[in-house]
Amino acid sequence: MIAATPVTGDGRAAAAWGKAHWIGIADVADGEIRDFRIHEVAWDVSHDAGTHGSHHARIVRFLKEQGVQVVVVDHMGEGMQRVMHSMRIPILPATPGDARASILAAIEAASAR
Repeated sequence: MIAATPVTGDGRAAAAWGKAHWIGIADVADGEIRDFRIHEVAWDVSHDAGTHGSHHARIVRFLKEQGVQVVVVDHMGEGMQRVMHSMRIPILPATPGDARASILAAIEAASAR
């Protein structure tokens, strides 16, 4: 499963999705992260450049390019939540601290339901 989460430059969970500067992409299998990469997306810079629609399209392109299947995040605006729903990408709650641990905890909790 490919998971995305906003991160700080040092790999800790960050709070917001649409204004994230970095996004961590994890390839998760059998309860372990096989690969984790941090991408500088600079959505914090591009967020107010243009319309919400153009910003959402930028995010959608990134998600499709990365093959994202789930997003782990503390906060996401209503418009972006609708976009995730239309893409059928589940939104799971993030936890503070290490971004990798947050991803694993969110996926484990979702699997237990």
